[in-house]
Amino acid sequence: MSRVLACLRALADPTRLRLIAILNQGEFSVNELRQITFISQPCISTHLRILKETGLLNARRVGKNTFYSLNPHLETLVADAVKLALQGATEMPDYQSDQLNLKQVLLQRQTQSHQYFNRIAGRFGRIYGPGRSWEAFGHLLLRILPPYVVADLGSGEGLMAELLARKCKKVIAVDNSKRIVEFGKKRAQERGISNLEFRWGDLQDPPIEPETVDVVILSQALHHADEPTVAIRNAFKILRPSGQIVILDLEKHKFTQAKAMYGDKWLGFTEGELHQWLEEAGFTSLEVSIVAREPDPPHFATILAYGVKPSSLS
Repeated sequence: MSRVLACLRALADPTRLRLIAILNQGEFSVNELRQITFISQPCISTHLRILKETGLLNARRVGKNTFYSLNPHLETLVADAVKLALQGATEMPDYQSDQLNLKQVLLQRQTQSHQYFNRIAGRFGRIYGPGRSWEAFGHLLLRILPPYVVADLGSGEGLMAELLARKCKKVIAVDNSKRIVEFGKKRAQERGISNLEFRWGDLQDPPIEPETVDVVILSQALHHADEPTVAIRNAFKILRPSGQIVILDLEKHKFTQAKAMYGDKWLGFTEGELHQWLEEAGFTSLEVSIVAREPDPPHFATILAYGVKPSSLS
């Protein structure tokens, strides 16, 4: 088989075409390609091997990782075929989501803080020590919070809101269940928590005046929203300039039973989606990363997304 024909056959496969479209924008490892495409690592490795054997890709070893990139020295006929294939790749159904996730991977390269956190987290659970727990660490960190006004959107009965109220100037807990809101109010009164206010309302349009809070928290709540983008845009509105949004939610998963079991409307989100929605809403200083992954099936992973409302809007 001629080299040109071998390259054409390699490019004809939809998965390999997706990979070529990504590698056309830079050098990526197998793990990064998995993050972008959500294709299994063995499958990606198989397709990369085929592309490399045809001479379409270069591979570079760095430590334990191999980074792949398009071969910049292709003969004219093969280079023309690749250009045509790249044009076709833009019409594939996964192209836009791949581009969003690619942007997130590049952003993660610029900051290594999430990798440091993962190393610390791994060390934390390795050696037992009396009194060492994430619960205890959480209480410690809560005590050093500045005196913020916080909106906890989709708060449920207000467990986090109660903890935050111990230090914050004021906490506004918003939930769409009247029963839960009444329960939360009664509980706060019984415990003498005067700076915790429960309000009945939709997290997509919270009953909070514009520019009146310092921090908006959406903790495992966004996947219950009909339109997550609307919730993020309205969170932006209620924040003061320099205010912060913090989102904890599930990474996109395939456990469809969650809709029936927990009333979820979305099966999580990708890092790229959250990054795009925050950016489109006007937030800056964005950070989006996986901060936890459950060891047992279905291996739910938690994404933390963070952004800042600019101090002045042009």
